[in-house]
Amino acid sequence: MPRVKRGVMHTKHRANILKLTKGYNWGRKSKLKLAKTAAKRAGQFAFEGRRTKKRVNRRLWIVKLNAAVRKLELTYSILIDKMNKHKVGLDRKVLSQIAEHNPKVFEAVIAELKK
Repeated sequence: MPRVKRGVMHTKHRANILKLTKGYNWGRKSKLKLAKTAAKRAGQFAFEGRRTKKRVNRRLWIVKLNAAVRKLELTYSILIDKMNKHKVGLDRKVLSQIAEHNPKVFEAVIAELKK
């Protein structure tokens, strides 16, 4: 059986890890041991951040909707209840964008729900 030398794969693995940590401070950009832990930790924060972003945006949409609806003498909870009863298919993101950018259209939607 022929001998397998692994120098190429070791170098490639090291280069890939160091590529991930490019721009980091101190030894975390150049020392393999420090770079491994820095890259792993950064990946964990990135994973968590993608989930957190969704939560934060949903909270923002709800705040925007509540502010827009209160000008029209409703509350957010009543709006959602009426939307569920009338089977309106617009989600919170779209509604908040309409409320922010097209107030006349938003008022028309609310007027339909009040009937």
